[in-house]
Amino acid sequence: MSEQTGVDATRRTRLANERTFLAWWRTALGTEGLAVAVGKILPEVSDGPHWPYVALGLLLALLGAALAGVGWWRHQTVDRALHGGEEAVTPVWLVATLGGVLTFAGVVVAVLVVAT
Repeated sequence: MSEQTGVDATRRTRLANERTFLAWWRTALGTEGLAVAVGKILPEVSDGPHWPYVALGLLLALLGAALAGVGWWRHQTVDRALHGGEEAVTPVWLVATLGGVLTFAGVVVAVLVVAT
């Protein structure tokens, strides 16, 4: 492999890392928008208790904030790994935590859909 090929591969990897970072942020912004819709708008137009929607909105807002922070952290981790030539591995606990919160939010949405 020539030196130019290595530089091109690194450049492509850096650009892919930036696109991935932006995808994390788009997802975080979408989650924040959903939090506003569920936690503020939906309680105003629905009958019955408002607290489940407000609680779900809060959970989604916290998830959106976590996604933004994890996206930034992941971008920095991959960037440092590219400088040092090592592999950037996402901790299992992080993936499990985000997956668990999203699963819980999905169950709450399912319960609200069925109950209301």
